Formats: sequence, C-alpha cells, structure tokens
Amino acid sequence: MGVDRWRARGAAAARRLQRRIPLAPWLRHYEPRWLRDDVVAGAGLFALLIPAGMAYAQAAGLPPVTGLYATVVPMAVYALVGPSRVLVLGPDSALAPLIAASVLPLAAGSAERAVALAGLLALLMGALMVAGSLLRLGVVTQLQSRPIRLGYLSGLALVVFASQLATLTGLHASGATPWEQLVALAGALPAANPVSVAVGAGSLAVIAAAGLLGWRLAGMLAAVVGSAAATWLLGLGTRTAVAGALPSGLPPPPFRGVVLEDALALVVPAAGIALMTFADSGVLSKSLASRYGGDVSGNRELGAIGLANAVTGLLGGLPVSASGSRTPVALAAGARSQLTGVVAAALVLAFMLLAPGLTSYIPTATLAAVVIVAVVGLVDAPEIVRLARMSRSEAAVMRPPSWA
Repeated sequence: MGVDRWRARGAAAARRLQRRIPLAPWLRHYEPRWLRDDVVAGAGLFALLIPAGMAYAQAAGLPPVTGLYATVVPMAVYALVGPSRVLVLGPDSALAPLIAASVLPLAAGSAERAVALAGLLALLMGALMVAGSLLRLGVVTQLQSRPIRLGYLSGLALVVFASQLATLTGLHASGATPWEQLVALAGALPAANPVSVAVGAGSLAVIAAAGLLGWRLAGMLAAVVGSAAATWLLGLGTRTAVAGALPSGLPPPPFRGVVLEDALALVVPAAGIALMTFADSGVLSKSLASRYGGDVSGNRELGAIGLANAVTGLLGGLPVSASGSRTPVALAAGARSQLTGVVAAALVLAFMLLAPGLTSYIPTATLAAVVIVAVVGLVDAPEIVRLARMSRSEAAVMRPPSWA
C-alpha cells in the first residue's frame, strides 16, 4: 500500500513538473519560413561558442573541454523545456570565479576530481532551481538590490582579472586576495613569458579594435583564429601554453571519487550560484520577451534553467546560465526560435568529434584575453559612480565582498 502511495505521489509531482515546464513550447508557434534564419543564425553563433566555452571553463580552473560539454548540453535541454523563444545558455564569466572558489579547494589539485565536483555542483544547483520552480519561488530574485549586485559583480570581475592576467603573462599569481595577486604579478613581470605576453596583448588589441567598431564578439573570434594560426605556422606551441587537443570519445563517468561530504559542502555554494544565475537569466529572459514579444513565466524559466544545469552536470559539464553576450549575437544573426541553439549545439558537437585536434593550437593566453574582455563588461562604472554620488549608504552596500 505504501509503495502505491509513493508511486501516486511521484506521478502527481511529474504532472506538476510537466505543467510548469512544458516540452518545446516554441514548436507550437513555429513557422516554416523561420527555418533558414534559424540555421544561418545557428551557424554564426557556433563560431563564438567554442572560444567562449573553453575560455570560461579555464577561468573556473577546469579543463577547457569541460566548457564545450557545458555548451552543447544546456542548449539542447533548454530547447526542449525552455519558455523563452530565443535564449542562449552556456558557461558564463560571472559564474567562473564562483565555481572555482567552490570546487578547487575540494579538488586538492586533481583536475579529474575538479571536473567531477563541478558536475556535482551543477546537478545540485539544477535540483535546487527545479525545486524552487515547483514551490513557485521565481519571485525571490526580484528582491535583490541593485547596489549589492553591482558590488558583487565588480568583485567577481576583479577576481577573474587577477587569475587570467597570470595566465596571459605565463606567471603564477600568489596571494590570499586578488589585490595581493596583482601586486605579486607586478613584481614578477620581468620573468613573464614574452611569447605569452605578445600573444595575449595582441589578442587584446584585436578585440579592443573590433570593439571600437562595434564588433567585439567578432573580434574575439578573430583573435582566437589568428592566434591559433600563428601558433601553427610559427611553431609557438613549445614556447607558450596551449589549450591542447580535445579528448576523444565521451566524457568520463560523472562524480568519480565524489563522496557524500563533498555534496554537503557544495549545497550552500550551489544555492548561491542558483540565485545569482536565475537573477541574471530571469532579467534577460523578461527583457527579451518584452522587446520581441511573448510572456515568460519566472517559475517556468527557473525550472527550465535548473533542468539544463542538472543534465549538464550529469554529462560532465559545469554550472551554466543565460548568456547576455551570446544571446544578442543570435538575435542579431536573425534567430527566430530555439532551433538556433540546437543547430549551434550540433555544430559544436560535430567539431568535437571530427576536428578535436584543432584546439591544440589555441594559446591559453588568448583564452585569457577573451575572459578579461568579458569580465571588464561586468563592471558598470557609470552606474557605480551615480549611486555613490546619490547615497553613501548605497555605496557602502555596493562594496565588493571582503575576499575581493
């Protein structure tokens, strides 16, 4: 009798989840004339997903290939359950330092264990978001104040900048805080790897020049392709660090070596990352809905992003969120629906299976340059100055976390 009762409860919960997260809602309104636009936009988006995914995984202290797993899986899952007509999910610069701070201390220097813990973090985060959707907690993210978010994102930008500057110069950043790391890097600059510095500085220059013309993301692609070509032609792979070839076959079994104590240690970080992820993704989703038409439920969005993270964690990825940079690229390329993400994800998967060796020529200094440019965009300097002038109390609230 007890088993039947639990089965009935499970079936009822599944029905509630289906009502909250309907399958492929965008298909009901799809028009055949959109197909060409979606395919073209997906092909254009694909060119940016590979360098961005690899760079943000590197920023989180994980192997670059982890970022590609976390690029393919969430876009495919979100296409099945996501309520937004066009929203690109994937690794994010704002999440990278949070993932690193949560996972790396527990990994104790083991890259394999770090990947397993990152997957567990994504799974826990996804489970919490799905539970929040069932409990109708989508409204909670509206309670975050603007000053806290400004200060927090500025602190995150500083953390990532310090770590990636070390990669760009080929130095080791030692210090308990980002400020100490930057001071240590400044003192060690005479010992910097000149090839890494040249590649990184050149990549920054290409991205900055393209940004002045309004083509920043295209500049990122040009920097990655150009630096990889230079590495191949000039044989720089022995003189500067490179991303390395992608491993062949499927990702390793998830959660290898992970124990219950690891899961308990990651619950609180998973809850914090979940809150921040949905706060950013929810705002982006609603903004797109108001601009391009449609009505997005916060609870459905919470559940869909949660499912995308849970499945990504199970398949060897890392926590992801909606991308405020790649989503506009898809829209600018003419995206009409989630089919754009499906096409882009399929092309990334084909790249991983058919041409895994090409990434062995991408310098990590270039990936660091991509991340540095991305995190600089997290700092809203004009808004910070405006709030500081308006109110000292808000400026105090806006102060970045003590670890930054």
